[in-house]
Amino acid sequence: MKKVVRKDDSNNNGSHTNSSSTVTRVTYGECQKNHAANIGGYAVDGCREFLASGEEGTEAAFTCACCGCHRSFHRREVQTEVVSDSSSSN
Repeated sequence: MKKVVRKDDSNNNGSHTNSSSTVTRVTYGECQKNHAANIGGYAVDGCREFLASGEEGTEAAFTCACCGCHRSFHRREVQTEVVSDSSSSN
């Protein structure tokens, strides 16, 4: 699973401190590669979730350990969460 955290402190002013963080998680679901495309059919292999064959940062991280397909054949799921912290000094 890939996790990205972004922090934005650009909305600061004298009496209020606004800070927000955006947490984005990217996961890859079932394989959508059509293995029968070359004969005019439609058949998927049934792989339900992408599992990387190697460590993050290596070429093997893009190959699924279950089905052997590239990560791009798997359905991409993006989950974004925004956490906002507000405080005021009176």
